[in-house]
Amino acid sequence: MIDIEQVVTRGRIVLCALITAPAYAGATDGELRATVHSWAESLDLAAEIISGTGDNKPRGSGRSHVTVLGNPLTAESTAAIAASITGTGGNIDRIFRLAKYPVTAVEFAVSGVATEPLRTALATAAADIGVDVAVVSAGLQRRARRLVVMDVDSTLIQDEVIELFAAHAGCEAEVAAVTARAMRGELDFEQSLHERVALLAGLDASVVEKVRADVRLTPGARTLIRTLKRLGYQVGVVSGGFTQVTDALRERLGLDFAAANTLEIVDGVLTGRVVGEVVDRAGKARLLRSFAEQAGVPLAQTVAIGDGANDLDMLNTAGLGVAFNAKPLVRAAAHTAVNVPFLDTVLYLLGITRDEVDEVEDAETAELV
Repeated sequence: MIDIEQVVTRGRIVLCALITAPAYAGATDGELRATVHSWAESLDLAAEIISGTGDNKPRGSGRSHVTVLGNPLTAESTAAIAASITGTGGNIDRIFRLAKYPVTAVEFAVSGVATEPLRTALATAAADIGVDVAVVSAGLQRRARRLVVMDVDSTLIQDEVIELFAAHAGCEAEVAAVTARAMRGELDFEQSLHERVALLAGLDASVVEKVRADVRLTPGARTLIRTLKRLGYQVGVVSGGFTQVTDALRERLGLDFAAANTLEIVDGVLTGRVVGEVVDRAGKARLLRSFAEQAGVPLAQTVAIGDGANDLDMLNTAGLGVAFNAKPLVRAAAHTAVNVPFLDTVLYLLGITRDEVDEVEDAETAELV
C-alpha cells in the first residue's frame, strides 16, 4: 500500500488506493483486477483500476490557502475566482467548505504559483465580483499559535468611543465629522485627536462609567476571542481611543494585551487633554511589535485587524492584515478585507471551520451548565 484516501460526499463514499503490482510468484495484474471487481460487486460498489508507474506527481511549488467569503457565495463568483487562480498559473488541488453561516466560506488549496502574485490577482477579482478573499502561504506556520491584535472602535466594538463621550458633552456631530475625516486619512490622527478631546473639557469623570455601559461589542467578537483563547492564541487590542474603556474591555473579555490613549482627569473632571505618548498610526505598529515580542511570537505569525487609516501600519506590519468593514483606502492597502458585519468570520481566514467554532461554543455552554 503506497497511498490511500477516502472522502464522503452527499452520502457517496469514494475510496482510492495506490498499490504495488502483485509480488508473489504466479500472480498477475489480471488476477488482481478480477479479485477487486469481484469484491466490489459483492458490496454493490463500482470499481475502476488504472495501471501506472510510480506515485502521484508532486504538486507544483508555491502552495497557498485561498479563503473565499460570500453572502451569498454564487456559482458565478466561485467560477470567477477559480478562473483567476488558473490565470496566474495556479492549480486547485482541493476545495473545502469552512462555513455555511453566517456567511458561506470555502477554502481552495492552490499550488503552482507564489502567494504574493496570487494574492494580488485575487484581490482585483474579489473587488470586481463582490466577495472577500484571503490568501496565505501553506505550511506549518499556519497551524502555529499566533497573536491576534485588533483595533477597538468600529472593529471590536460597533462604536467610536470618543463620540460616546461627545454625546454627553453635546458636541457629537462636530466630533463625528472630525473622526470620519481622520479615519479616511484626510487628517493627521494626533492633531485630530487633540482637537476632538479638547471639546470634552469640563465633563464630569462619572461619564466614564456611562460610556463603558454604552459600548456595544461587534457581532461575533466574543466568539472570535473565546475560540482563539481556547486554541492557545494570545489576543490584544490597540486603540486610538482611551484606556478608560480598553482596560475594562481587557478585563471583560480576558484579553492578553491592551493599549490606548489616556484621558486626563483632574479633580474628577476631564481636562480636555490626553496624557502620555499618543497611540497613533505608527504607535499601533510599534505596539504590535512589542506585543509579539512579549508573547514570543514572530511577526510572521501575527494577525492584525482594523478599519481606519491609522491602522494601516499595523495591518502591513502583521503577517496577515485584515481590513474589517474598512474605508476604501484601507481595503486597498491591507492583505485582505472582510466586508460582512461578523467579526468571527476572521476565524475562517485562519483555516478554522464553523464546526470547530461550534464545538468550542458547545463546550463552553456545557461547562456553564
